Amino acid sequence: MHIRTIIIALFFSASLFQAAAQQKYTLLECIDIALENNRNIKQQEIGRQQREIAYSQARADLLPNLNASAGQNFVFGRSIGLDNVYENTNSSQTSFSIGGDITLFDGLRMKHNIDARKADMQASEADLEKMRDDVVMSVSTAFLQALLNRELLQIAENQIETTQANLQRRSELVKSGKMAQGELYELEAQLAKEELNRVQAESNLKLALLDLAQIMELEEFNNFDITAPPAETLINEATLLQSEAVYESALVNRPEIRGMRYRLESSEKELLMAKAQYYPSLSFGVNMGTGYYRMSGRDNTSFSSQLRNNMSNSLGFSLRIPIFNRFQIRNSVHSAELAIANTQLEMDKTKVELRKRIEQAYYNATGAKSRWDAARKSIEASRESYRFAEEKYESGRANSYELFLAKNNLTQVLGEEAQAKYEYAFRLKILELLKD
Repeated sequence: MHIRTIIIALFFSASLFQAAAQQKYTLLECIDIALENNRNIKQQEIGRQQREIAYSQARADLLPNLNASAGQNFVFGRSIGLDNVYENTNSSQTSFSIGGDITLFDGLRMKHNIDARKADMQASEADLEKMRDDVVMSVSTAFLQALLNRELLQIAENQIETTQANLQRRSELVKSGKMAQGELYELEAQLAKEELNRVQAESNLKLALLDLAQIMELEEFNNFDITAPPAETLINEATLLQSEAVYESALVNRPEIRGMRYRLESSEKELLMAKAQYYPSLSFGVNMGTGYYRMSGRDNTSFSSQLRNNMSNSLGFSLRIPIFNRFQIRNSVHSAELAIANTQLEMDKTKVELRKRIEQAYYNATGAKSRWDAARKSIEASRESYRFAEEKYESGRANSYELFLAKNNLTQVLGEEAQAKYEYAFRLKILELLKD
């Protein structure tokens, strides 16, 4: 009974291992894994947290400042006593104090600093979102490339099956004396060429899967594979969006545009912070202190009583008026103004680059759709041409070269149709991503 349990457990484990080895990932699963594993995203998340800490600290700067201190001094030689008379004796003094202050007015510098740090944090969040979108784009590109290579491999295998079937029929005709042996050599040469094409297609598929697995940063990808509905389904689920509509939506939703807006806002707040240095600043502070004094060779009051009797409290206001700071404030203002101008230029460049990407994606999509439509029509004609060439070859009215030429044309058209189809699906995906 124990051995039977072990065998069942081993069989169950082997089944699980086989299921795990044959696991295929969908596009959404590949994207989720890539987003979770990507190190650049993790670093950007750390940067976002740092911006969040800076924003939190800017808000905390509004709070009062409170500090405590203690000191111990030793004097050797002449010392001044509590009666303000110097004597030739050693003394020691222990002091304790606690104090705090708060800024009442600083030209709204702290408020502008809070706004600037908040804008920096939001810009960092937009950068993180942009990085996620880039990863989604990379995964989608590699995923569709792998699907294309898989379809090209299937086309190559189908052509081999057709040639093998023809070779089988021709072999029977040669055995019956109805066809010359030389016809088989040409078919075998064609089959060898198609086998080479299949090997190349299989290698391309493995490289595409490897590229996708590396983008996902998988540690183990020997048994990595993907699954997806036919490309026609992906195309039917999407819509060819007009470039102008995509651009208008992108100006509102795209993270790189939002990130530049936040950076521009931060630069504007930095300018207000620089100008705030022209204004006076007012602060309020309080302090409480006490101490213990001891002179050698004299009767000293107890430690506790001195702490009570030496207690002192103070409070006051401090006003700072800037008069001349070696042009530091003026230069800070000019630097902030230049930073705003530079950020505005960066935003304009980002908009131009975004519009360029959208226009290219749109025209590439329309071009791919046109090629796909033309390829689908060409497939019907090429299949009919191949069927006609095969009939002529069977009846002896055509040689093997004409038959192989018609078949190679069909194979080429099938490959072109697959490439145009997946390129169209990819361009639709790009437009969809650029819109949001």
